[in-house]
Amino acid sequence: MTNLILAALAALVIGIVIGILVGRSGQGQTLRQRRAEQQIEELRSEYTRYQAQVNEHFMEAAHLLRRFNDAYRDVNQHMARGANRLCNDEDWLEELEHETSSKRLEDVRDGAPAEPPRDYAPKPDPEAKGTLAEDFGLDKDRNTSKA
Repeated sequence: MTNLILAALAALVIGIVIGILVGRSGQGQTLRQRRAEQQIEELRSEYTRYQAQVNEHFMEAAHLLRRFNDAYRDVNQHMARGANRLCNDEDWLEELEHETSSKRLEDVRDGAPAEPPRDYAPKPDPEAKGTLAEDFGLDKDRNTSKA
């Protein structure tokens, strides 16, 4: 009977040790899970703050652009009123109107809208090499001697 009690006590001690080890390993997983959830929550709140900052930025930009457009319109109206009030020369006004209408007529007669200015000079010969060609400015003798 003593052996049976000793075996039961040994089994109890081994069970307690195994229970403690399993309990600690489970706590490690829940601890890691809590940390991951906390990081996710921090990222969500940071993302929400970022969205609020972006919205605030664009609302401020829209407000500033509206003010800019209003100021531009006010300046334009002021210049028009000043021109009407200060320029009484009818010949000058007629010449200005004639220039703008004749320019429009020339554009309409050509059948094509006016071409916008180019940021490059057109080549005189369509088959000539442009400055962006790979071999522009290189002698043919140098190219063949290196190859």
